[in-house]
Amino acid sequence: MAGKVKWVTDIEKSVLINNFEKRGWVQVTENEDWNFYWMSVQTIRNVFSVETGYRLSDDQIVNHFPNHYELTRKDLMVKNIKRYRKELEKDGSPLAEKDENGKYLYLDFVPVTYMLPADYNLFVEEFRKSPSSTWIMKPCGKAQGKGIFLINKLSQIKKWSRDSKTSTFVSQSTKEAYVISLYISNPLLIGGRKFDLRLYVLVSTYRPLRCYMYKLGFCRFCTVKYTPSTSELDNMFVHLTNVAIQKHGEDYNHIHGGKWTVSNLRLYLESTRGKEVTSKLFDEIHWIIVQSLKAVAPVMNNDKHCFECYGYDIIIDDKLKPWLIEVNASPSLTSSTANDRILKYNLINDTLNIAVPNGEIPDCKWNKSPPKEVLGNYEILYDEELAQGDGADRELRNRPGQPLGPRAGRTRDSGRSVLSTWK
Repeated sequence: MAGKVKWVTDIEKSVLINNFEKRGWVQVTENEDWNFYWMSVQTIRNVFSVETGYRLSDDQIVNHFPNHYELTRKDLMVKNIKRYRKELEKDGSPLAEKDENGKYLYLDFVPVTYMLPADYNLFVEEFRKSPSSTWIMKPCGKAQGKGIFLINKLSQIKKWSRDSKTSTFVSQSTKEAYVISLYISNPLLIGGRKFDLRLYVLVSTYRPLRCYMYKLGFCRFCTVKYTPSTSELDNMFVHLTNVAIQKHGEDYNHIHGGKWTVSNLRLYLESTRGKEVTSKLFDEIHWIIVQSLKAVAPVMNNDKHCFECYGYDIIIDDKLKPWLIEVNASPSLTSSTANDRILKYNLINDTLNIAVPNGEIPDCKWNKSPPKEVLGNYEILYDEELAQGDGADRELRNRPGQPLGPRAGRTRDSGRSVLSTWK
């Protein structure tokens, strides 16, 4: 009889530990022999660092790819997507098609973004083209809305830069990098409030790319009604949807936590905008996710011991165009409501069923293609091997808004295609 899986985690969350215990797995310390380690992003750096030279054996798996930050650091995500576009353009791919103004028709899904301080001059040039626009500044390596602020004057950037340079605590060489992005100032509002989508995506392998979409994502709402007024630029309860920020607001509701399920959003949009445009919106969101993963796949260290459950943040504007804002390597497993706890417990349960087949001691030589029955609330979003065997023109046919090919996977809830076999 096979032995029991030995697990370790440095993230003490009940949704994780309850899942491990339910399976009858055995807890050990990181210094003992372990099979499964759900670790923080800091720990993954140590495991794969050149200095420690840790070698994982075939019966060990971890929940991050070594250089996951190629997608989850805000500056690197944008850099990789820009590189991907250029490569497709160079190859003459129809995906890189542009309109008469030089704007990408299909790959325009990240707001205009620059790195600071490196791209300061380029940013100034862009700012001067539309001086009435609002921009959002974010530190590259932080999460939960920390360090974010909005600006609409160049003098505000100069002040930020000056304050950073004159700080006696931080030298210029170690000064934190920021990204500055054009603020989506026309977000879709529901009940007058801004919201974003948190969607979960599981990647089991990057080469070939195989990824799964979790059907039970949610919307996070701001507690204060949205206004584009410049007098409210400093009010983060108007602009930032992060629960870590909104839970401190006077109007925060501790029962529903300012959240809606994605299925509720879908029903709302179908009743107010119609089924067709709603389905097109969700097709485009799935398209964006696959393209962002394809953008980083060539640079990702596709270690066979790794899988990753990403938290995607998407904003929808009032024209029902989705925008990729950022991707999180360690989406929060803290439960702010009872529904939250259930969702996150099920998310981990379904993730483990795919990552650790049958709950048995892992063998990272397996082909990472589980049977449909174990997917739970996941559905296959893209399978590169299937796609490659399906004709070279599939990518062109399955762009957003195009008729879907015959082998695209079907969702159980909507009967619509999830474009699971884009080339």
